[in-house]
Amino acid sequence: MRHLLAATALLALSPALAAQAQEPAKVEVRTIGAATLENVPPIAPELATAVARYQQSRSASVADWLPDGSLLIATRFGTTVQLHRVKAPGMARTQITFAAEPIAGGRAIPQSDRIVFSRDTGGDEWFQIYTMGPDGNPVQLTEPGTRNDGVALAKDGRRLFWSQAIKGSGDRNILAADPADPASRTLVYKATGAMTPSDVSDDGKTLLMTLGVSNREDRLFTLDLASGVATEIVKGTPANLSGAKFIRGGRTLLAISNRGSDVQRLVEIDVATGKMTPIAPGLNWDVEDFDLSDNGRVLAYVINEDGYSKVVVRDFVTRRALPQPDFIKGVVSGLRLSPDGRKLAVSIASAAGPGDVYGWDVDGGTLSRWTESEIGPIDRASLPEPKLVRFTSFDKLSVPAFVYRPKNAAPGAKTPVLISIHGGPEGQARPGWSPTIASFVDTLGATVIVPNVRGSDGYGTKYLNLDNAEKREDSVKDIGALLDWIATQPDLDASRIAVIGGSYGGYMSLATMTKYSDKLAGGVDLFGIGDWVTFLENTEAYRRDNRRAEYGDERTPKMKAVFARISPRANVAGITKPMLIEQGVNDPRVPMRESKQMVDALRARGVPVSYLLFADEGHGWRKKPNQDLSLRVEMAFLRGVLGTAGK
Repeated sequence: MRHLLAATALLALSPALAAQAQEPAKVEVRTIGAATLENVPPIAPELATAVARYQQSRSASVADWLPDGSLLIATRFGTTVQLHRVKAPGMARTQITFAAEPIAGGRAIPQSDRIVFSRDTGGDEWFQIYTMGPDGNPVQLTEPGTRNDGVALAKDGRRLFWSQAIKGSGDRNILAADPADPASRTLVYKATGAMTPSDVSDDGKTLLMTLGVSNREDRLFTLDLASGVATEIVKGTPANLSGAKFIRGGRTLLAISNRGSDVQRLVEIDVATGKMTPIAPGLNWDVEDFDLSDNGRVLAYVINEDGYSKVVVRDFVTRRALPQPDFIKGVVSGLRLSPDGRKLAVSIASAAGPGDVYGWDVDGGTLSRWTESEIGPIDRASLPEPKLVRFTSFDKLSVPAFVYRPKNAAPGAKTPVLISIHGGPEGQARPGWSPTIASFVDTLGATVIVPNVRGSDGYGTKYLNLDNAEKREDSVKDIGALLDWIATQPDLDASRIAVIGGSYGGYMSLATMTKYSDKLAGGVDLFGIGDWVTFLENTEAYRRDNRRAEYGDERTPKMKAVFARISPRANVAGITKPMLIEQGVNDPRVPMRESKQMVDALRARGVPVSYLLFADEGHGWRKKPNQDLSLRVEMAFLRGVLGTAGK
C-alpha cells in the first residue's frame, strides 16, 4: 500500500512542479510474475475486472493444409499460441504442439506426415526450426545460438532450406537438411546481406533466393545447387520483390512488386530476361498476399483497399471466370490453397470479432466456417465501429485515420481522445480485431483515433517514402495536424488527449510528447526508439543495414546531425506531462537501453514516469499474463491522465 500511495502522489505532481524538480523522484518497485513495475499507479479491482472482459477472446489463423484435407491452424488455449489440427469445418481444434513459448508459423512438409515450425525463447527472436511427425516429438534442425527463418521446401519433401544469422553479423548462411535428420545439415551458400530462400524448383536443382536490401528494395537470385553459383534475375530500378515463387516449370516467377508502379502489383517475371508482366493491371491499391495451387491452376490474391481486404480467386490456366468469395468485411491475415487448388483457406478478422478460418470451395462456390473463436463476455453490439476519416496535414497532405467512438456517448458529447500510432514505420493501422482498442473505448469512455501518418504502408510508394531519413519529423507534424483537427470537432475534448504507440509508434509517441506536451495529458511508449544513434548502433546486426536504409545512416555526419536534432532523448525537456514506458528485456530490435535512457532522463527532470519491464518478453507481448497486466497498467495510467477514473 505504501508503494501504491507513493505512485499516486507522483502522478498527481503538477507539470510545473515536475519541470522545476531538482532531485530525481524516488522509485517505488514491485514485481508481478516476470514483470517489474516502477512507479506504476494502483489498479483498482473494478478496473481489473472491466479490462479482463476484453482479454478473454482468442483468434485462429490458417497455417497450412495437411495431407488428409484437414487444416493446420494457430490459436491459443493456454497462455501462448500453439499449432492445432481441425479435421473439418466446425470441428474441434486438437492441439499438437505444447511448448511454453509461442509457435511462429507452421507448414506441412510435402509428401510426408511431418510439419515444420519455429519458435524462439522469451521473445529474443533467435528462432530455432523444428520438424515433427505423428509421434508429437519435435526435432530441432538448427544450430543453437543462431537465428533461423525463411523456410523453403523441396516439392518431394526431402530437403528443407533456410537462412541462418549469427551474432554480430549482417550476413546470412543458406543451409539445407533432411527434415527428419538434423545431422544432414549442410551449408549451401554464404550470402552477403540478408538473403533468404523463397522457393525450390520442381526438379529440386535450383533455389530461388531474396536479398532484402531494405524495406523498399529486394533483389532476386537463383542458386544452382550443384555448382553453388548465384545469378541475379531482375536488375534495374530498386523496388520491392516479395513472395517470389517458381511457376511454369521454373521458367517464370510470381511475385509482388512496385517496380514501374506506385502500388504493389502481382507480376509474372521471366527468369531469363527479367521482364515483368502485371497479372491484374489497373489496380489502384496494393496486392498484399497471394497463393498458387501446386498444379498451377488456381491463383488467389488479396487486395488492400483503404485498409480492408478483398480476396480474388482466378483460374490461372484457362482464365475462365470463377465464383468469387464474399468474406466478412475485415482484414485477411493469411490464405492457403489446397495442393489440388479445390479449396481456399482464409483467416480474416473484423472490428466486430476475432480472427477465424473460413474455407472456400473454388469450383462449387460455397463458403464454410472452420473455426468459431470466442469473443469472451463482450456484447458485440457495444463494440465500436471504425469510421474512416481524413485530415489535412501541414503541407496539405491528406492523412487517413480510423476513428472509434463509444456507441453509448451522447450525441455531441465531448469525449476524451486517445491517439494510437502504429509501428513500422511501414506498417498500417487497419480495421481488424483489436480488443485493446475496444477496451480503451469502453473502459475509458474515450474516442480512439488510429492514424496512418506519412510513411505508412497501403497507400502507395510515394506516400510510403514521405518520411524517409531527414524527413522523419514530418510524420510527427502529421500528429500535430491531427491535434489541430481534434480541436475543431464538436464531439471531442481537446483538453483531454493522450498518445500511445509501440516500436516505431513508441518513437512517435515520445516525439509527439516532446513537441506537443502543451496539448496532451500524457503519453504511453511501448519499446520505442529514444535515441536514433544508440538504436542503430545497438539493434541486432542482422537487421541494422535494413534499418539504416529506412531511417538514415548514423555513421554519416549529415544524418548524425539530424538524429541529434530529432531524437526524443535530445528533446526530453519538451516532455512535461506524465508518461508510461514499457519494455521487454529480450528485445533484439529496440534494445532495453532505449527505454531506460528515456526513463532516467525524465526522472532526472522530475517528470512523472511509470516503467513496466517484462523479463520474459522481447519486441511485444506474446504471453497472455503479460498482455493482461500491460493493458491493466495502461488503463490505470490513462484513466489518471485523462481524468476518467469515475467512468
